Amino acid sequence: MALLSAISLLVTGCGNETSTVSQSANAFFALTPGTTAIDTNCTGCNASRSHGAAFLQFEAALPNGDPADVVWTLSGGDPVAGSGTITSTGAYSPPGYLTADRVRVDVTAALKDHPQIRASAILTVTPGFQQPLTPEGIALGPGGTVTVTGTLAEAGGGAVIHFALSNTPSGTTGGAGSLSTPLCQRATKAFTTCSVTFSAPATITTTGVTYIVATAGTAGARAETAVLLNAEGVTSNPFNHQGLLPAPIALGSSGGNNNDFDRRGSSVADCCSGTLGALLQDSSGRQFLLSNNHILALSDHASPGDAIVHPGLIDNNCTPNGDGPGTIPVASLTAWLPLRASATNVDAAIAQAASHTVDPTGSILELGAKLPGGSLAAAPPGVSSSAGKGEVASLRMHAAKSGRTTGLTCGSVSVLALDVSVDYFSDCAETKPYLTKLFTNQIGISGNRFSDAGDSGALVVDAENAEPIGLYFAGGTDVNGVVQGVANPAGEVLAELSAPPVNPPISFVGGPDHPVSCLSYGDSTIAAAQTSPLSDGEIVRLQKALAIARQWVNPSAGVLGVAMGKSSDRPGEAAVLVYVDPNAKPAIAPVVGSVRTVIIPSTLRAVALGAAPMSVALENEPPLGEQALSHALNVKRDEVAALMREHHDFFGVGVGQSLDNPSEPALIVYVDRRHLPSLLPATVRGIRTRYIIMDRLHVTRSFVAPSETQNHCAILAAGRSTSAAAPKPPKVEMP
Repeated sequence: MALLSAISLLVTGCGNETSTVSQSANAFFALTPGTTAIDTNCTGCNASRSHGAAFLQFEAALPNGDPADVVWTLSGGDPVAGSGTITSTGAYSPPGYLTADRVRVDVTAALKDHPQIRASAILTVTPGFQQPLTPEGIALGPGGTVTVTGTLAEAGGGAVIHFALSNTPSGTTGGAGSLSTPLCQRATKAFTTCSVTFSAPATITTTGVTYIVATAGTAGARAETAVLLNAEGVTSNPFNHQGLLPAPIALGSSGGNNNDFDRRGSSVADCCSGTLGALLQDSSGRQFLLSNNHILALSDHASPGDAIVHPGLIDNNCTPNGDGPGTIPVASLTAWLPLRASATNVDAAIAQAASHTVDPTGSILELGAKLPGGSLAAAPPGVSSSAGKGEVASLRMHAAKSGRTTGLTCGSVSVLALDVSVDYFSDCAETKPYLTKLFTNQIGISGNRFSDAGDSGALVVDAENAEPIGLYFAGGTDVNGVVQGVANPAGEVLAELSAPPVNPPISFVGGPDHPVSCLSYGDSTIAAAQTSPLSDGEIVRLQKALAIARQWVNPSAGVLGVAMGKSSDRPGEAAVLVYVDPNAKPAIAPVVGSVRTVIIPSTLRAVALGAAPMSVALENEPPLGEQALSHALNVKRDEVAALMREHHDFFGVGVGQSLDNPSEPALIVYVDRRHLPSLLPATVRGIRTRYIIMDRLHVTRSFVAPSETQNHCAILAAGRSTSAAAPKPPKVEMP
């Protein structure tokens, strides 16, 4: 009542005057944040939507802390792009680009019952990066050079991008090699680009990664790319996977459905594409391009006979074939396995290859031997040991993929029998959710820089012999900065595609088995976990557990010592380090006093001198035994449904190797980082658990908005372009 009376006095005042308050706080309510800066990518924002898009949440609070009932409005902003949008709940999203180096947006809240009472927050918006630096990853030998380009979401203005070398993705110092002076290009109807030339050292003795880090604006906008400096002299640039190749094209290249765009009125608003992964052949000799349903069939929203083009629309300024040059039809969409059908367990589609457009040997970019200049030749996958049926993945297998966005990269098979839910959208901009599908018994692959958006559809092969092991379809980056990818098993892809309407048998087109030049950027999972700080509460827990574990020390039984440490299976969690004689192999419980244990082979001398390691080097450990792996698979099979039902923040469960004790298996649990529980169990039925903290997985189709230099309007009412389709295959019944 007192608050209402005060508002009434302020509104009526003397005579007929009214009062307004324009600061971020007044006697009646306050806005938070009051003054802040973000960029067009919402760097610096404080919230994110279910599919990961960031936004800035404004709050209006009464003096007692209760929310104020207000109406939100915006003013100011960019004269062309506008001021952004704000919802009725105060969720602000910036404009997609600017025409100036910075703009001011006033975010105003007015009391709903007394609109004269209002407060305003001042928001400075600067241009963010329109896309990652290109190329996103590069391999260079001694003396090699590459031009790296950054694109700002700014048309006009005078913003610049600052480039620096670093030993880490987040730093700005260190690194090997040198950078030239950047050159920037600006126009009023095209996004600002700045380029810099990187030169590798003349001598490289050990393969390692240097980062080129780009920063811009005042809101913390940054982007980076990794340079794999290798002593082998291999040169690999994913840019070569994105442009128009001479026919017949090699696979591992850019492509997609010619209708893969969103429209705004009669214009193309944005577009998507992915990777043309591999070549299949049926018993009658017909050849088909293989990729994902969400790449070729638009997540169940395509039509038989749709033109599949190369390169994809994202690499042709969103210009569909028939609306302008730059792409060629290479196949006609034949069939896909419907995502909505509960019986399907893969994300796959095929398109019959047009005559003379696709290499009939099934060659994939960079899958072959090193050429004299250091580049890698295209080559077919290996099929000689499996008769074109592919092989079964195994834990820690070196896996290679050749994709549109990151080119040839290698990672490690880290999870088997993975049950995982994946989000799908019916538009490129991911504003229209289509469905969330649970896939079972998939393959998990991890590694720094292994993949990115646009690599969907790539064939994953065993790097030892180039035999197909899977079809890449989803992924993301965890909180450690490591890519976690998911692939459909190759055998299941063929089995489901070989059912009607495709005539069996169907198999991979390829050649003799051969090794792949594995370009691996490493895996920082353990290193990141070991640098995660421990809370005071974790340290207290650890001290109590260590007192118990000291009773285990018995060198004659193989337990050499214990110490305070950190878990790699659960970053940020304490662990008791137990040093053991590798020859004695003592049995150590996975937890002591509710605290995890880390089992580290060492020597009594190293422990006594304080020189024993603080974590386990996985690459030095043997693979899991078959009996231990089989037991873990059985536990996972029995427990997965209950785990995912009882914990809605768990969106994937599989089996892998424990990083705290590699001689033991672990249930690998994918956890939504936005709903992270305070306590995660260290074991399930005696099996260790390892947690991967990240955003929920969604398919990795690459998305881009066209430059303003072209405005494509030749779209028919049904959303089809006027392109000429590739020759249609015989009519089939869709599943």
